[in-house]
Amino acid sequence: MSILGVTIVLFFVGIFGWIFLSASNYIKGLKEDVRIEAYLQPNARQTAIDSLQAYIAAKPYTKSIEYVDKEAAKRKWLESGEANFSEFLNENPLPSSIEFHLKGDYVTKDTLANIKADLLQRDQVVQSINYPSALVEKMSNIVRWILIGLIILAIVFSILSIILIDNTIRLAMYSNRFLIKTMQMVGATTGFISKPMNIRAIINGAIAALIAIAIIFGLILMFENFLPYLRDLRDDRKLFLLFFILLILGWTLGFLLAMPALAAKGDSLRRRPAASRPFIPMAGHPAGQVAR
Repeated sequence: MSILGVTIVLFFVGIFGWIFLSASNYIKGLKEDVRIEAYLQPNARQTAIDSLQAYIAAKPYTKSIEYVDKEAAKRKWLESGEANFSEFLNENPLPSSIEFHLKGDYVTKDTLANIKADLLQRDQVVQSINYPSALVEKMSNIVRWILIGLIILAIVFSILSIILIDNTIRLAMYSNRFLIKTMQMVGATTGFISKPMNIRAIINGAIAALIAIAIIFGLILMFENFLPYLRDLRDDRKLFLLFFILLILGWTLGFLLAMPALAAKGDSLRRRPAASRPFIPMAGHPAGQVAR
């Protein structure tokens, strides 16, 4: 019974952890899709362009960077479904640019504003900076509220999980109350009594964690089979860390919660004082004769 109860709790904790990790990776992917375009001056020298590209690539916020010349810009324009301006223009009006993506942690309104101000100081090379500022601002607000909601749910769910695990272990320990009392009556110490109980609680917690991990991993593979894009959101290192935390959670809580449960049962099974026990007259006792 204790294994089943702990398994259910750890299963829901693991599912919530997987959802949290997937949501975090999804948000990170959205942020890293934001593209910054640094349009270059028409008369910029190639050496100055190379120097600017190396400068941006060396920054800690840069995830990827690409130099787009005028011909590459024209190809992208046509691939996006726009009209071919070559039919009525003799020259290519699209400027050369350096396009780069930021790491997710740097995609904020203030950081982008600072990057724009820094690059515009190189006005001999940079003509203008373009990025979807309205989208970034809206995305930041949405992400903030999503993360706050997930954190609140995680705290509430953790508290409920601890309560459920505690009640499950106490219920399992209650089934051994007469054995515990018998061992106390023959003079067994608390350490002697609690040792096998603690070992069993640790083993049960580990078994429950392994069962929960196997079920969760099976469900993850099933969902990824039906929704292939979920594979891109999976981070094997973080998923392994989640499973390790579940194992430690089942193991540690089994040990920590077994001790107070054992102490509580020992107190509740102490012999009641004589005043609280019902008086049963025996044969030959004066009270027994009166009763007859």
